[in-house]
Amino acid sequence: MEKQGKYIYGIIASNSENSFDRCWIMANERICVIAYRDIAAIISDSEVVDYTHLRKDILAKQLVKHQMIIEGIMPQYAIIPMRLGTFAIDEAEVKDILSKGYGLIKKIIPKIIDKIEIDLVATWSDFTSVLKEAGEEKEIKEYKEGLLSSPKGITVDDQVKIGFMLKKALDEKREKYALKIQDALKAVGINYKQHELMDDKMVVNLAFLIEKAKLKEFYAKVEDLNTEIKELLNFRCIGPLSAYSFFTLEIKKIQFNEVDWARKRLGILEDCSSKEGIKIAFRKQVFISHPDRNPDKPGIEKEYDEITRSYNMLLEYAQACEQIGQENLIFNEDEFQKNAILVKVRE
Repeated sequence: MEKQGKYIYGIIASNSENSFDRCWIMANERICVIAYRDIAAIISDSEVVDYTHLRKDILAKQLVKHQMIIEGIMPQYAIIPMRLGTFAIDEAEVKDILSKGYGLIKKIIPKIIDKIEIDLVATWSDFTSVLKEAGEEKEIKEYKEGLLSSPKGITVDDQVKIGFMLKKALDEKREKYALKIQDALKAVGINYKQHELMDDKMVVNLAFLIEKAKLKEFYAKVEDLNTEIKELLNFRCIGPLSAYSFFTLEIKKIQFNEVDWARKRLGILEDCSSKEGIKIAFRKQVFISHPDRNPDKPGIEKEYDEITRSYNMLLEYAQACEQIGQENLIFNEDEFQKNAILVKVRE
């Protein structure tokens, strides 16, 4: 029998499970509310699935459903989106997540009320022409002419160098327009983030957090840019969206055996340590085992990676302790279970 759990879509400000009907149907899912104090999780009963192992087409369908349900909540409530594929074991664990993340969630909610995300993508209208124009720049043109007149001909290394020169020219051209777009739009938004460019044809891939009241002004600015440089760039806006790029929450379920291994790997043998104590232990181990100090020692890179991984594990555990107001890290297994869940904003 497959393991059943609670799939969490997001968190809203709501002091009652009666804020909605107890359950309702949305995107063919039975959606329910689980409240804790004056916040609540939007959930559905679901088979617990490891999304990292899903096929791309199935993952895409789950993403669409995840976003549809969040967008269905948005007209009534500001919702903090949860990372795709977030499950709790049962209602008690959902409330534990809300309890552990309460302080963080309460800080985020005012930052998203009456605000939305708009994603903006700009691509070259005619990439072939842009590429050709870059190839005509003086430095590249002179280099190619020199190669053509050389008796040695054009080598593979020459072709690679031309490729690098073209990329540099394209990057400079792209950055020029990217800065123009950012400068024109960031004044309208509260914040913005740059996303990865998917290919060379893409000039910008930006997310803007803006007030709902300024949505028309934002679109007007985009239209002004489109009018000014429409022969060069194509613009596409996606949204309004929940603040995925700025405040998506993720849940880290910390495992005792991993933390126990990590503290021993750093040489922390006591059952209690402070965050500063972890930093001191880390620096001591790094000093002893840094590859630069031991260039001829076999396996030193693996040893150094283990030390770094151990430190990062303990820092996450320290965050989990801090979110409930506990200063010290307790390495007793029974006490550990009280702090085994970390709620944080996805980086």
